[in-house]
Amino acid sequence: MPLIAAVDPLRALGGITHRRRCGAVRTPCQQSQSRDAHLAVQCHFRAVRVSAVHSAAPVGFNGSTGSTGSSIAQAYAATATLPPVVAAAAQPPAISTPEPIPGIHPPKKAYEIIVALGAAKAVMAPLKVLFMGVMAGVYIGLGGLLALTVGANCPGLAATNPGLHKMVCGSFGLPVGLVLVLTCGAELFTGNVAMLAAAVVEGKATLRQWMKSCCLSFVGNVIGTLGLVGLVCATGVMATSSAPAAAAVAKTSLTFSQAFSRGILCNLCVCLAVWMASASTSFPGKMLAAWLAVSTFTAIGFEHSIANGFIIPMGIAVGAPVSFLKFTTANLLPVTLGNIVGGLALALAYGYAYGALGKDGAGAAATSK
Repeated sequence: MPLIAAVDPLRALGGITHRRRCGAVRTPCQQSQSRDAHLAVQCHFRAVRVSAVHSAAPVGFNGSTGSTGSSIAQAYAATATLPPVVAAAAQPPAISTPEPIPGIHPPKKAYEIIVALGAAKAVMAPLKVLFMGVMAGVYIGLGGLLALTVGANCPGLAATNPGLHKMVCGSFGLPVGLVLVLTCGAELFTGNVAMLAAAVVEGKATLRQWMKSCCLSFVGNVIGTLGLVGLVCATGVMATSSAPAAAAVAKTSLTFSQAFSRGILCNLCVCLAVWMASASTSFPGKMLAAWLAVSTFTAIGFEHSIANGFIIPMGIAVGAPVSFLKFTTANLLPVTLGNIVGGLALALAYGYAYGALGKDGAGAAATSK
């Protein structure tokens, strides 16, 4: 039987397969025909492969190379061990899945992020630092305004449970301002003290750049808070509230050492909030970091120079018996100095733990710049 005759079973197989797809019921005879067709197709493919392998000495049918039957028998015997030809299954393309980003970076990585942020702030144009400082002052002022609004509307809670009252005011006030600074982008003096100091320790910034950033951001913050005081006065929302005046009197009644020490602890908390928020890779993480640390210092009663730059002038605007001179000398000056010490302390501590200050012989050159 010639090998080309195996094409006919292919047609038969195609017809049977078509009947299968159409759901036709097969009779025993049709099932037998299907098996025969499958066997014929397999023999056909094996014979074709043998013909390709032995193309130099093809099997003949003219008697010179042997009888037709013996030639075909030899061909099938040679391919008896060959597996049937099966179409290779199409492999789906490999999908590369990126490694998941951690929710929060470890402390060493967080320090490196702080250093990078400080280095970027160091080369910022002076006018931009001043402008973004005004933005930060407005953001912190909004947080202070919220704290005064919540506190003024909880007189019963303040009388019966002052601790809970402080916690409520701290939770719904200044944390909002810091979240706005961290997520929207602005230059806050208290945070810049620590971030630029870390960059100086690692040789990524100079002392002159640290002073430029801190001074300009401080001036911008004060401009922003005072501007917000004017806008709030125009709205009249604080006209009948006693909370701003009471806060202004209380804050300016502190001694210099009290205001200074409270400023140290305050900026320690603020810079820890900035540290944790910078280590976080998600908005909820940054918000939680700001809320935990800022609500802590607010509820305890520590002093933040920029927040006071809104709260005390707001109290003066609504009639508090406090002058701007007293505000400056009794609160703003000592609190600002304390904020600087607190920010520097945290930056130097982590510079020793994870940076150049903790390496033998290193850090001296960085800090001398």
